[in-house]
Amino acid sequence: MNILLTSAGRRTYLVEYFKEALQMAGVEGQIHTANSQECPAFYAADQWVETPLIYEPEYIPFLLDYCKHKQIGMVIPLFDIDVPVLAAHRTEFEAIGTILVTADEDIARICNDKWRMYCFLREQKVLEAEGFELPKTWIDEEEAAESVRRGETHYPLMVKPRWGMGSLSIYQADDEEELRLLVKKARREIKASYLKYESQENPDQCVLIQEKLRGQEYGLDVIHDLKGNQRTVVVKEKEAMRSGETDGAKTVDHERLRRLGQILGSLTRHKGNLDVDAFESDGVCYVLEMNARFGGGYPFSHAAGVNLPYALVKWALGQEPEEKYLTARAGVRAQKDIRIMIYLSREDSHLF
Repeated sequence: MNILLTSAGRRTYLVEYFKEALQMAGVEGQIHTANSQECPAFYAADQWVETPLIYEPEYIPFLLDYCKHKQIGMVIPLFDIDVPVLAAHRTEFEAIGTILVTADEDIARICNDKWRMYCFLREQKVLEAEGFELPKTWIDEEEAAESVRRGETHYPLMVKPRWGMGSLSIYQADDEEELRLLVKKARREIKASYLKYESQENPDQCVLIQEKLRGQEYGLDVIHDLKGNQRTVVVKEKEAMRSGETDGAKTVDHERLRRLGQILGSLTRHKGNLDVDAFESDGVCYVLEMNARFGGGYPFSHAAGVNLPYALVKWALGQEPEEKYLTARAGVRAQKDIRIMIYLSREDSHLF
């Protein structure tokens, strides 16, 4: 079985996890990585390929041709922008025998669009019924400022891209003057970054304003099989962040957040992983974001005994993984490290 990780970037650890998964399952195959430019994950993979940009019309035909030519059995997107684009062409990948591991297109687009996610989850009565909440969120800075003037919320407020990831263009506004300035600044930065592609859908409403929560931030891995059935929820207490990504975390036994993950999984019916950012403030659990892919916090679940790459290989083969690989040990602390990848020359690399 050959597996392709798209928009692989610096996820070299996932390349290694999937190589190990094939060995554990006793399956012959190679791990391929794809990206629109040279990246570290190329040099951890068995084969790699540079692709057109995600929003170029040649992107999907290129990937379909590559998957057919290289007999790719499973495609796993690792970048938010990539997920809905691939999900929209699921049937075309299935027609050539390639499994696409992500949510369906409608859920993928909800996860990518923080405003749509907020509206979608606000409508879900099951969250409210079980005492889960969302941070107050606005799509218009005037409405946010007016809410403060009415005493419904207070500064500081967070300014962030509606379509975005990591720490790009995320600011804290301590008063109304800063709020207006930072919204303008974020809009300018979005137009000058890769976020401009998705923001073209609504350029005048490409920035969100959100109340700032105080408390403990958590990450959830909501793991489903390839039929969309929920198999486990892993809860991690975030201990360190770098550029908007979890840098250190500890697995915890948190029944309330595990229940939150179960509810979100029942709403999304995704395949593979749903990466969730959650917050606990004064005993109340909030949903911040959902990402329908492997998130930067997955390695901490892996360190605690969960092995989703292995489980995906087994499910793709029509088999069941051992239960221990879907069970996380609580209390496992881990941190990410930095290492150097030595680039091979192109002549020594595997090109399509």
